[in-house]
Amino acid sequence: MLERIQAKVDTGFLSIDKLHKNSQIPKKSSKKHPLTKDEKAYNRAISSERVTNEHVIGFIKRFKILSERYRNRRKRFGLRFNLLAGICNFDRAI
Repeated sequence: MLERIQAKVDTGFLSIDKLHKNSQIPKKSSKKHPLTKDEKAYNRAISSERVTNEHVIGFIKRFKILSERYRNRRKRFGLRFNLLAGICNFDRAI
């Protein structure tokens, strides 16, 4: 089951391929080895797929439920998180 899941990460997770074989990491450039056009296109494709997820995470963090300590009843955390996810999905559908 884990083999089917694809991980698309940024360059902060360079060693994830040791833990998760089905991962896509952008290519890095250096002064001596600049990126080719194909590598730039590959990086752009990965980032265009990741940006939607990053926007959703940022939307949920605006409500401070993930970015700060949750100080309410623990039983209600799932309910409130699901409500925020519903608001996010509704906002994205419009």
